[in-house]
Amino acid sequence: MQHCNQLLMIRPVNFGFNAETAVNNAFQTNTGQVQQAALREFDNFVSLLRRHRVNVLVIEDSPEPFTPDSIFPNNWISFQEHARIFLYPMFAPNRRKERKPAVLEIIKNRFRVDEIVDLSCYENEGHFLEGTGSLVLDRENKIAFACRSPRTSEKILNEFCRLSGYTACCFHATDQRGMPIYHTNVMMCVADRYAVICIDSIADIAERENLLVQIRLTNKEVIPITQDQLDHFAGNMLQVMNAEGQSLLIMSSQAYHSLNAEQAVRLENHNPILHAPLETIESAGGGSARCMLAEIFLDPV
Repeated sequence: MQHCNQLLMIRPVNFGFNAETAVNNAFQTNTGQVQQAALREFDNFVSLLRRHRVNVLVIEDSPEPFTPDSIFPNNWISFQEHARIFLYPMFAPNRRKERKPAVLEIIKNRFRVDEIVDLSCYENEGHFLEGTGSLVLDRENKIAFACRSPRTSEKILNEFCRLSGYTACCFHATDQRGMPIYHTNVMMCVADRYAVICIDSIADIAERENLLVQIRLTNKEVIPITQDQLDHFAGNMLQVMNAEGQSLLIMSSQAYHSLNAEQAVRLENHNPILHAPLETIESAGGGSARCMLAEIFLDPV
């Protein structure tokens, strides 16, 4: 199954600009104290999802240890089929503290977990793979798309693929300033019948063509976005399923309003779009709607 009907979100208590991640995240801006504004955006986002019958497990973050980016859990944990959890090596030392045992205990009390695959040891070697930020997964066809960056090591990508049965599709991607894109999920989204991709971010013609061939072989429609739309988080989308089995595409309001009419219609031909205002989180945190959602592909206990 490409998309699931259960999401994990972490409600922040110390959200703010993280200098340790800003070194290679061009989206971040230091806007001062933003916890309360971010909390309002978070709660409104959760309410929107729940009104549309999306199952959301919200876990309150703890004040200690200090984790300003805990609102983005998809980078340190993913929930795979066959009752497996993967834990990932993180670039920023203060983000490694997000792997809090209390969160794992809540998950294990609610869902069947047979195995935890911990890749975080690679942090000691300076190799990183930041979950489904680094990885955009075609779960049905077992393809792991990843753009190389300081946060996405090809070595750990290959190890993930070996352990999970995926095949890697790796490439270089840059923003319109020529800087490496820090996470794959800001430049592409793979859904059940379509893929949203900033094709222009991949300068190498062979790498670009290989990516498009991989997508087309799975009979998905390719919906291109521009570099300017990427800068408005239009690549940072996630398709989910609600309690009625309806597919929905989730994004921020900034991303939605950057789409042109044709793109919006093509997306809505596949599924309704839900969007929420996340400007504070996007500006200070450098991540958007998809980054806030960790898909739970586990069976309840």
